[in-house]
Amino acid sequence: MSDAVSEPTKEQDATNGGILPDISAFSGLFQPTLSQMQLWTRSIGQAQQLLLEHAAGLMNRVDNGATVLAPRTEPLFRPDGLAQAQADFAKEAVALWQRFLDSHIGDQALEGAAPATSMAPPSDSPAARKDRRFADPKWTEHPFYDMIRQSYLLASDYLLRLSDSVDGIDPRQKEQMRFATQGLVDALSPANFPLTNPVVLQKTIETGGENLVRGLRHMLDDMERGQLTQADGAAFEVGVNIAVTPGKVIKETPLYQLIHYAPTTDKVLETPLVIFPPWINRFYILDLSAEKSFVKWAVDQGISVFIVSWKSADASMKDVDWDDYIIRGQIDAIDTVRSLLKVESVHTIGYCVAGTTLAATLAYLAARGEAAKVASATFFTTQVDFSEAGDIMLFIDDEQLKLVEQLSAPGYLDGRYMAATFNLLRGQDLIWNYVVNNYLLGQDYAPFDLLYWNGDTTNLPARWHKNYLTDFYRDNKLALPGGISIAGVPIDLHKITTPSYVQAGREDHIAPPGSVWKMTGYLAGPTRFVLAGSGHIAGVVNPPAKNKYQYWTNDGPVSSLAEFVEGAKETAGSWWPDWAAWLRAQAPKEIVVKGARIPGKGKLKPLEPAPGSYVKSGKISPANP
Repeated sequence: MSDAVSEPTKEQDATNGGILPDISAFSGLFQPTLSQMQLWTRSIGQAQQLLLEHAAGLMNRVDNGATVLAPRTEPLFRPDGLAQAQADFAKEAVALWQRFLDSHIGDQALEGAAPATSMAPPSDSPAARKDRRFADPKWTEHPFYDMIRQSYLLASDYLLRLSDSVDGIDPRQKEQMRFATQGLVDALSPANFPLTNPVVLQKTIETGGENLVRGLRHMLDDMERGQLTQADGAAFEVGVNIAVTPGKVIKETPLYQLIHYAPTTDKVLETPLVIFPPWINRFYILDLSAEKSFVKWAVDQGISVFIVSWKSADASMKDVDWDDYIIRGQIDAIDTVRSLLKVESVHTIGYCVAGTTLAATLAYLAARGEAAKVASATFFTTQVDFSEAGDIMLFIDDEQLKLVEQLSAPGYLDGRYMAATFNLLRGQDLIWNYVVNNYLLGQDYAPFDLLYWNGDTTNLPARWHKNYLTDFYRDNKLALPGGISIAGVPIDLHKITTPSYVQAGREDHIAPPGSVWKMTGYLAGPTRFVLAGSGHIAGVVNPPAKNKYQYWTNDGPVSSLAEFVEGAKETAGSWWPDWAAWLRAQAPKEIVVKGARIPGKGKLKPLEPAPGSYVKSGKISPANP
């Protein structure tokens, strides 16, 4: 072989300085001949068969509670469901090959001319469904990738229908099987592999592989951090361009910091608001950029706003349990604000797990005859009855609890494990999307504040986390009168008479709307239920100025979520104004802003500016691409 480098042709010189081949020439390599068609048909058919046989083998074993899967002796699938799924798959597979042959075999295809017929599948075929993973025209313009795409969609549809036809096992096991099957087909998408993704392959040719080098750098950085990166970590800094609503930290305990925000109106509601965000995440989900900040918006509505910033757990918090978050956390913060402002009661908001805790706090106060401390309670995406708590239930069993206990050996659970669990619930969007964009295409991370917050994990106290998973998700004790005791006091959610505003997200996969709706059956006081568009985060963080999504209300007597939806009134935009009007109606009296209504002007002197130091504790190094 000669060491000499030949002179580039005119065509080569026009493409990347003559270093890389023209992409059109690359595409020409795949003009199908008859022998190539036969080879593709055999290879793709073998791959499909291997995939189906492997999945069927997995499905013929069930989890009997032990660490191994026991083989079944009786049929696993419903005969009618299995037969129909197999028949449909065979029919669609034959039709797919026929479309492929009609479109790309024959004199025209062999001569490189345009196909005689379209390979587009019928509208009712699984291969015809819209899927944003394959939105790029390259997936359909070339017969090789069009065949891969349609074959994958057909096989994945068959596998999911196969899991649905399983019979004779516990419903929860069936849900686990469906979830595992979905995870399998998501992982095996041809979009996730360089050689079967035409967009990645073209990018690799155009850049000379630089995209894969950048992607490798991203992957190695993520491996070092132990966490999948979803946003540009260098684009945000807490207290600089997110969590910037002016305020002061006026109290600090080993469990939380209390932030008092500076008023922006001359008058405020006499009854202040205390917000309890979930300690599973950082509090600033409610105080992102100024345009998205619920905190700033509430302050601008003439509300005295306080928020709790929980401490990310460390080894010193290994014995912290739910009683601590109720008594030393929520009740302590409520009493602190009442004393500071010399008011009888406060409004409260609890988000997700903090909302579950707020419900228990209200029940505890009711049992002690102290319900008047809270004028109203607002619940964001909150569950109290966990009998239908969604896909996260699939992670709650004895084996998973043992794993959680092992991972929590230092006295706390590293928040990255919890983040990975939530990512798995939406693997296609929150895992594989970033594998393709950031690892394969080598794209820069987006400067997206919400995704930055999503990756800013917090650690959880080991004892609390284990008890929460077992007592609530597994055993559903909170739904039982007297099933849970706080500081020795049995509580009953049916004793809560506090006026309540219950918000659910229509597309919430963490706290499904049907599960949140159940809360209305436990509260004895006046309750307003609002169903918001979008999910667990975007359904809550939806400022009016954005004019996004919608929400539904129903003032009539309804006994189920289905009845609520059937007679609901749809309103475009954010539900925040509806909440503000409801809150003001609970206690409309206003007072002039002075004295303790200004952070640091009362008996509690400022310790540091908002957002405080607890929100920055326990952080891992952000990605800096």
